[in-house]
Amino acid sequence: MDDLVITVTCDSSMSYPTNPNMPPIEDTEAVGQQYVDAVNAGATICHHHGVHYLETEMAEDGKKLSKIDLDGWQAVTDKIRSVGTNPIIQYGIASARLPEKIALMKQGPDMMSYAFNVHDEFFQPDPSVPPNEMYSLHPRDELEEASTAALEHGVKLEIECFYSGAFWNMEFIRDKALLENPVWATLFFGWQGGAWTPPTAKSMIYLVDHLPPNVNWNVSIMDPKTQWQLAAMAIGLGGHVRVGWEDNPYLPNGELSKHNAQLVEVIVKMAETMGRPIATPETARKIVFGS
Repeated sequence: MDDLVITVTCDSSMSYPTNPNMPPIEDTEAVGQQYVDAVNAGATICHHHGVHYLETEMAEDGKKLSKIDLDGWQAVTDKIRSVGTNPIIQYGIASARLPEKIALMKQGPDMMSYAFNVHDEFFQPDPSVPPNEMYSLHPRDELEEASTAALEHGVKLEIECFYSGAFWNMEFIRDKALLENPVWATLFFGWQGGAWTPPTAKSMIYLVDHLPPNVNWNVSIMDPKTQWQLAAMAIGLGGHVRVGWEDNPYLPNGELSKHNAQLVEVIVKMAETMGRPIATPETARKIVFGS
């Protein structure tokens, strides 16, 4: 079993917009420091969102996604890299249009997220606040173009899998020699909307049992009630774990975390108790990139 690779995702502005501890996304120094502290706590992949703004209306192309600020993305990356710990930089920009994603590839992140299934997300943890919603199809010709661009720019795709149909698309693109092995796939549980998969043990077993070969799998659980149990299950099964304010800002006792590093520390302690070592940045790179 590989050492545990921990991904941290610190931006709750979309998924938990009332989180009082979340800095403004324009404060790239403060947001970047959240990642730095999380890496010092044991995370080795920084899934960051730079500076982004959700569209307020459905666009003419039938999508409702995010617009991005290129300089903001570079600023967060520069802050994370400034301390020399060398974590993997993963641009979590699955919710943007392809031309903007390709422009971001030119900044040289190690990885970039891409949903290999439909985007249909609904974020409203506080009913008193209007929901944030995103919609987009990701047809196979788009996936092929994105995968080609990623190879050309030396960026590894993180394949976002909200349900098993993403596996079919993954193999369709890999058969065209457009995905390098091992593939890195994140399985999403409890993300509300039309791409929802329930956050249950049976769901995890089902998806893991149907994964294609030569795939490293990671889990993202957007459900405060079940995240920690399912994270422990993933650790025991040999998967990897993502935590942070985007997925769930609450500690196991239900208290709101003050820093993302606290959430990473829970996973580190959990893995140590279970006898699974935590990957260093160097080891994580060997696991993720297969080198």
